[in-house]
Amino acid sequence: MHHEQPGCQPTHPQSLEIVPTGGGLGAEVRALDLRQLSEQAFQFVHRAWIDHQVLLFRGQQLSDDELIAFSRRFGSLDVAPNQETGQRFVEGYPELYVVSNVIENGRAIGSLGSGEAVWHTDMSYQLEPPKASVLYALEVPSHGGETGFVNMYSAYEALPEALRARLMGLRIKHDGTYNSGGYVRQGVVATDDPIAAPGALHPLVCTHPESGRRMLYLGRRRNAYIEGLPLIESDTLLDEIWAYATRAEFTWYNHWQVGDLVMWDNRCVMHRREPFDATARRIMHRTQIKAETRPSA
Repeated sequence: MHHEQPGCQPTHPQSLEIVPTGGGLGAEVRALDLRQLSEQAFQFVHRAWIDHQVLLFRGQQLSDDELIAFSRRFGSLDVAPNQETGQRFVEGYPELYVVSNVIENGRAIGSLGSGEAVWHTDMSYQLEPPKASVLYALEVPSHGGETGFVNMYSAYEALPEALRARLMGLRIKHDGTYNSGGYVRQGVVATDDPIAAPGALHPLVCTHPESGRRMLYLGRRRNAYIEGLPLIESDTLLDEIWAYATRAEFTWYNHWQVGDLVMWDNRCVMHRREPFDATARRIMHRTQIKAETRPSA
C-alpha cells in the first residue's frame, strides 16, 4: 500500500492481499503500512479480522504512539495490568504491556520470562475481558518463542452433539490466581482449590457479538471450575472439553520476525507460547482493546 499524501485518494482496499495461513485460523495482510491506514482500508482489515480471528502484518515500523493509535481504531484501550513485579514499565504509556525475558540492572523489564505460556484467553478472569490483543515484535530469538493460536469456533463445532447439549447454560469460573506463565497475580493469595479460587463466571458456550457464531469460552485450564458441579465432575468434563479444544488442526503458530504485528480476537481465540533460550532477548509490546459487551450465551 502506498503512503497517503495530502490530497491523494486513499489506496483502495482491493489492493491489499489477505493470505490465509493454511492452519486452523488466521491470515496475513500483505502490502500494508499500518501507519498509513485509510478509513476504507481499516474497514477492510476489520472485516478480515472478524473472518479470520487472527491477523499478521509483517515488516511494520511502529513507534509506541503509532502502535497505540492503530490499536485505538478498534476501540478504547485497557490500562495494562501490573507486571509480576508490581511495576508498569513504559513511562507515559499506561496502555502498553511489555512481554519480555530481558533483565536490565538486575530487574525484569517485562513479564512472562522465557518459559512456556500455556493455552489461555487474556484477562478472562475479569467480568469484562478485552475483545482483542495486539502484540508487536521489537526483538525476537532466532528460534523458539513461537505464539500459537487455536480456533474456538472449530472447537465448539467439533464437540459431539450430546456434549454440546450438556454444556448449554453452564458457566465456568475463569481463575484469577495465576497468569499464563504460572506466576501468582499481584495481590492474590495462591490457591489450588478451583472452588475457592478468585475469578469471574462466564458462559461455557458464548455467542460472538459481531460474527453471531457460537464458540467455546474456556479461558485457561488451571483452577477452572464449572459452576454447581462437584469438583471431580467439573474436572472430568473440563478435561473432555479441552481434548477437543486444543486439537492441532485448529491451531496456527506464528514464527516471529522483528516488525511483526499480530492481532487476535480474544473472544474466540486462545493462545500460548513455546519456550525459548533464556539467554536470547525477546521484547514485545502489547495493547488490549476493551470489549463493548461481556461474554454471553
